[in-house]
Formats: sequence, structure tokens, C-alpha cells
Amino acid sequence: MCGILGSVNLFFDKDVLDLIKHRGPDDFGLERFEFNNNKITFGHRRLSIVDLSPTGHQPMSSSCGNYLMVFNGEIYNHLELRKELTEIDFKGHSDSETIVNYISKFGIESVKKFNGIFAFAVLDKRNNSLYIVRDRFGVKPIYYYHNNNEFVFSSELKPVKKLAKAELDKENLALMLRLRYTPSPYTLFDNIKKVIPGHIIKYDLESYKTSVFSYIEPVKIDNSISFDDALEKYGTLFENGVKRQLMSDVDVGILLSGGIDSALVAYYATKHYDKKMKTFTVGFKENDDANEVDEARETANILGTEHFEVLINDTEFDDVFKKLVKTLEEPLGTTSTIPLYYLSELVSKHVKVVLSGQGADEPLGGYPRYQGELYLNHIPQFLIQGLSVYEDYFKKKEKIARALYALGEENIVKRFDNTYAMFKYDEINNLIHTTTNKSLETINYFYKLLDGKNKKPVEALMSNDLRMNLSDDLLLCADKIAMNFSVEGRVPMLDNELVDFMESLPYKYRLDIKKGKIIHKKFAESVLPKEIVYRPKKGFKTPTEKWFKEKVGAKYYELLCLDKNSKFANYFDLNAVKDVFDQHIKQGINKEKQLFSLISLYYWMQEFC
Repeated sequence: MCGILGSVNLFFDKDVLDLIKHRGPDDFGLERFEFNNNKITFGHRRLSIVDLSPTGHQPMSSSCGNYLMVFNGEIYNHLELRKELTEIDFKGHSDSETIVNYISKFGIESVKKFNGIFAFAVLDKRNNSLYIVRDRFGVKPIYYYHNNNEFVFSSELKPVKKLAKAELDKENLALMLRLRYTPSPYTLFDNIKKVIPGHIIKYDLESYKTSVFSYIEPVKIDNSISFDDALEKYGTLFENGVKRQLMSDVDVGILLSGGIDSALVAYYATKHYDKKMKTFTVGFKENDDANEVDEARETANILGTEHFEVLINDTEFDDVFKKLVKTLEEPLGTTSTIPLYYLSELVSKHVKVVLSGQGADEPLGGYPRYQGELYLNHIPQFLIQGLSVYEDYFKKKEKIARALYALGEENIVKRFDNTYAMFKYDEINNLIHTTTNKSLETINYFYKLLDGKNKKPVEALMSNDLRMNLSDDLLLCADKIAMNFSVEGRVPMLDNELVDFMESLPYKYRLDIKKGKIIHKKFAESVLPKEIVYRPKKGFKTPTEKWFKEKVGAKYYELLCLDKNSKFANYFDLNAVKDVFDQHIKQGINKEKQLFSLISLYYWMQEFC
């Protein structure tokens, strides 16, 4: 696991590379050379996880010398891939050495066979091209900038922003306010982009043009498989996925919540790990419904792990906010980022690699919005549209109001857009006097790419979520925060073979109108006590709804709404911002995600604009 940085015809030195030193404090490589009249620089910061020896040093060339690579991530099936490279005399056992030679032999399209988490760049000297690649589910981010014969790529935004000319894009700001994150290929900057999950950027070093193509292959639904057969195969693939991701030459731990997903990962990780497994939990000092400390501690006792905890309150929440926004580089409306920051700090004191249960909800129907789609099978659309006029009546019941707003829309892509919406379009226009259709365009892009028209709407929604919400919201924050503390985060639930199988299952094996993750929970019954399997779902939440009504909210009200000379005030109508605070504090409408997003944007503008 590492940080990568590279450029064509734009100079950078070790000081710029060290902006991502936290991603790889163990070693670095910096190589400058001329190639076909282009000045190229490849930089690498290494976090040594597999093959701790100098044979894992990067930039790394293929044995033939025609390919040069900088790589960030882990390829869990790389030893299987090595079996196809019998002609190569390998120097070490790193996955980096495997894949640069694999690409040399089979071409850049062979990336679709890589089962892992990764973002990397490869210079193809034979074809005079530079490729940058992001893994199928976007676990590892990668940014790029292109202006004629100048090109920059990096694991993080800061180096790109330092080297490139970029300004805030108001349409992309409107997009972020709509979705609570900025989906690939967009960032909040006009000239900096993110590689879309499962996509490759080709930069031609003669024409200086870029092209984008996907290596995602849509999964077809298998309606012929029986539930019992599906259950058996699911169990095998789940265990193999966890076992595969224990690949490491350093200690491994588990992020443990009170829920089923991390407990199931921890069960199989403990089973196949040859040391006593360490588990880690974050909670809150005050008693709150979001607190899962007791449940996680009980799970740890049942599984026999060495367990560690950290507790935070509203003061710690406030203390780290500004620092967190700098770490994330992209503002998010995800309140769980703050406890995750303290959790990752705890983890870094004990292990270099940590597994989580993230990634189960999207392919297995774990969120209420998926049940919402199923309601359309039972309630006529015209009736829901009739009920939607009462949306304002339910404004204090967020889930009901959101459901009425979304399900009243007959067009599938527009309905998905309404389902995700943090702010409505008119609210965004009131806030920044700008609107955009980019959320609809992005949803529609994935809907077509993943063959949504040949799936049930709920199946299409889950597939979209897996490549949008998960990658550029939850996985992005997990990567940025963990790597800030030089910790590698892994997600066994996103093992390629496991996800392909989950997505092939008819939705009735995954969820029904009352519950989600059906096959997942049924399988968990075979190895975990039912009190763990069927605990009420809390999610990774925080008490921010309450805190924003108290002194924390008062502080941020003053910060955002009263300073007319702030950078934030250059973009936002402060009266509209005040209205969001008033709805939350005075009217009792839960706007914690909206407020969290606005505060994040305030600090982000201070740091990056």
C-alpha cells in the first residue's frame, strides 16, 4: 500500500512527493527521465505490507524493460497470476512485480483479472502511452489533471493542486450538495478529475489526448439457482474472500462494530490468522442510540480477540473537524468520518493493516431505500404520487419524507436521483444560485454501463450504489483517513468473486419488503450466535443530530452565518444557510447531514480555495 505521484512535462521534487508521505513512510522512489521529447517524473511513497525487502521498491520496471509502473494497493490473487508468467525470473514476492510483468505480457485490459484494491500508473514505452487505472469498486482513489502536453496523476489532491491550475467549479459544488459527495469523474475543481471506479485513462504521449474506457463487465441475474445452492456457494466465497485478504507480512486487525458484517469478517479472519487477532471499536462517552461499544465488546469476547476501544464526545468531535477536512480533501456529508478518524488513530498504534465489514449493504440490500423500491411493487405509483403532496407534513420524519419525495417519481434515473438527494434542486439554487444535472448524468451513465434496463429497479439501484455512493463517499473517507495514519484498510466484502456472485442473485435472496441481507444473515447463523446476527441495525452513526442543537451547533452557526468576509460567503447565500440551521435547531427537522456538509465546505474553502 502506497502513495503515487507522476507528471508529464511538469516538474516536481521530493518536497511535493512528501505531501503524501503519510501514505508511505517506509520508503520512497523518485525517477526523472526523458521519453520521446517528454519530461516524465514518477514518484512513489511506500507502506511496506507484502515483501518488506528492497525488491518491492518502486518505480518498478517489467523484466522486458518496456513498462514502468508506480502502484498503490494490494492484488490478493497475484500468486495465482504468477503461474501464467513462468518465463519471468522474479526477484521478490511483491504483487507489484507480478502485475507490471502481467500487463507487459497480456496488455492493460488484463487488469480485469486483478482481484484487489488498487490505483496505479503504467508507462507503456512500446505504444507511447501512459495509463492510470482504478480498481473496480474505487477502494483506492486516483486524481488527474490534463492540459495539452501537461499531465499529472496522484493518490491525493494536494500534490495535483500544487502542480496544476484549478479553480472551484460551482456546478460541481451544486453536485456535491445534491449527493453529499462528489462522484467520479468530478471533483470540486474545474480541471482536476477522479478516475471512475473500474475505468482506465489512456494518455497518448504523441497527440497529448486522453481517452477513457471501462473494464467493468455487467453481471447477469441468475434466476435459476436455488436458495440452498446459493447459500452454500455464498459461504464458500465469503470465507475465501476473507482468507485471501489476510495476505500480509505485517500484523492485521479488524474494525469491529456491533453489527453482523464486521463480526462475520472477524470470525473468519480469526479462524485463518495464526496470531491472536486485534479488534478496534469507537464509541461515544455519552449514552446514545448510535453507541455500539457494548455490542462490539460482547462480539470481541465471543470471538476471543484482543480488543481496543476509543470513546469521543462533542468536544473531540469539534476539535478534529478542520483537520479532518484537510485529510479528506473532498468535503462529505458523512458524519461518521469523525469517529473513524479517532478509530484509525487508535488502530495505527497497534497494526498496519485493518479489515472492515464495509461493502455489505449495497449489494445485499441493507439500506431502507431498497425496501422503498420494493414498495412500488405493492403500491400503485399514482397513489404514492397522491401521498407525496403531504411530504411537508412528514418533514420531521426524515425517512418518510425522503421516501415520498423519491418514490413519487416514475422515471427510474430521476427516482434514484431523488433517493440520494441531500438537498433538493431549489434548495441548492437558494444556497449558491447555481444548479446542475450532473447527478442525473452520472446515475444514468452507471445505469447504462451496468445494464440496468435488464434488471429489476432495486437490483439496478444496488449496482449503482456499489460504484457511486460506496466508492466516492464511504470508501473514499475510509482510505483517506486510514492512510493519513499510515494504515491500510481492506474490505473483504468487495472481493471480486464474492461481489460478482452477490450481484448475480435475484433480489429476493438479498432482501424483501421487511428486511435486507437475507442470504448474508442466514449464512451468519451457521457460525455466529443469533444475538449478534439479529441485533437491530444502528449503522456507523454519531450523535450529531443532538450536538448540532447544542453548543456545537451554536459555534458553527456563528462561524458560517455571521462572517460575511469568509471564503464561504463568496459562494453561499448566508440567509439560506441560516435557514438550514433554523430548521434543525428551532423547527426540529433533522438536518445533521446538511449541516455537516456545509461546515465541511466552510473549512474546505479555507484550506483549498
